[in-house]
Amino acid sequence: MKNIIVGWLGMMALVVAWQPVAAQEPETSIVPAQPARLELPFTQYDTDVHVLAIPEDSSVVMLVEKDVFIGSRTSYTFHKYDHQLKDLGTRNVEIPIEYEFKLMSAEATAVYALFQSRYAPERLLVAGLDGRTGDVALVKFDTEVTRDVLDQKVLAGNLFVTVLLDQHMTVVKLDMKTGKHQLLPSVYEPLSTELTFLTDSATKRAEVIMRQSNGVKSRLQLKQLSADGELINSEFVQTESERSLITAQVSLGDSSDRMLAGTYTLRDPRYSQGIFSADLTAGTTPTGVRHSLRFYDFTRLKHFFDYLKPARAARIRQRSQERRAANRELPLRYRLLVHDLMPFQNGYVLVAEVYYPRYRSDSYGPGMVGTRYRQFDGYHTTHAIVCGFDRRGNLLWDNTFVLKDVESYELEETVRLRPMPDGQRLVMTYLEEENIHYKIIDRSLPTPNDLVVPLQPANPEVKEKLSSTNYEGMQAWYGSRFLAFGYQYVRAHRGAGRDVFFLNTVSFD
Repeated sequence: MKNIIVGWLGMMALVVAWQPVAAQEPETSIVPAQPARLELPFTQYDTDVHVLAIPEDSSVVMLVEKDVFIGSRTSYTFHKYDHQLKDLGTRNVEIPIEYEFKLMSAEATAVYALFQSRYAPERLLVAGLDGRTGDVALVKFDTEVTRDVLDQKVLAGNLFVTVLLDQHMTVVKLDMKTGKHQLLPSVYEPLSTELTFLTDSATKRAEVIMRQSNGVKSRLQLKQLSADGELINSEFVQTESERSLITAQVSLGDSSDRMLAGTYTLRDPRYSQGIFSADLTAGTTPTGVRHSLRFYDFTRLKHFFDYLKPARAARIRQRSQERRAANRELPLRYRLLVHDLMPFQNGYVLVAEVYYPRYRSDSYGPGMVGTRYRQFDGYHTTHAIVCGFDRRGNLLWDNTFVLKDVESYELEETVRLRPMPDGQRLVMTYLEEENIHYKIIDRSLPTPNDLVVPLQPANPEVKEKLSSTNYEGMQAWYGSRFLAFGYQYVRAHRGAGRDVFFLNTVSFD
């Protein structure tokens, strides 16, 4: 489960202040513990396991989708485990054969699994697990219009499902109490629109962020919705310069501090030039531009180019300085996958993964006269940036986690972030096959990018070898803990090996 960039050129000059650290001593004092491991007798050939780490009560909920016999009805079972990965019980879920699993999400300790009919896509089914009682409720919805399901969020017991409808994106509210549905009239955007839907259980509000374009420039529209899906407020964020805003995330919680941060471009909306931030509580100009809007070109970030060799990074910075001296900007071409904002130290942290799509050349036809064509070959993620802001959107520091061989056919988040126990530092981590890669983030201080520890077997004293890890992933959990999971083959020192689905606790406490 991995992710994905494109760089530019420049001239020669070494700027010591921007030079990434080359050889670094390993930070051997910080090694994550793995206090618990659970192995389940599931294989990737006859089961699909969907995992949710629940911070609210430090639990783990899994939905196991198992094909008992080929062509027969698929069985579904909720499994719940505590922070030590001890069994808290299972619940079988009777799902009619016409439905297939789509998405799973949680609010507090309640978990909701969404299913869609294979034959009539407008028919949806939700299985809701009460995390405290273990009760499961099944509610069917005939939305009459739904086609492709794109996303799902939960707020006050209602599901907000982003769906595709007539080449537009809209949101359907599913009321679990009444079994009724509602199309939100305030969200109906062309398929090309960048749309982010966030929910805030503390304020019982939802935030919708949409990119709107006139073909030349783009701006952002922000909408606040109630827990019932009613429109509360709508506002625009736009620029007076040639810059266009692409994607953004907004801080949740206290409405007296609303910060927006994301990416901007100079021309092509596929590529980012840098990051921007804005204090949404500050005023606007007569033309509607935010007084607090700030832009940070990637060349102005201290660590953005750490993934490159020092000489190449220096050339890019030198080229940018020369362009800036001539009152021009060096165009940059980076694709970023932006994470949700995370509160940290009386401010916020923004994480974004830098990626690029890969293509391979294939040919068909006899001999030299065959036709060659480009075929999509997944995404490659080079590095993840992490930026610290105060509550008003001022950039305080930045850092970068250089990733290794991270590839995926789905564009999804790879790195995970949690605060360290001292409250002063952060840890970023991801799972690649049998190895846990991590980096300690101490504001802008250079720290190693190559820290790695192997996954531990259930009993480290027994000589067992973990291999053939597939569909692996990592989720942020609670405190300074993460949850690693995936399919694996465990080779025993003596006797037969075994295929398992594993859960490993990864603790930086």
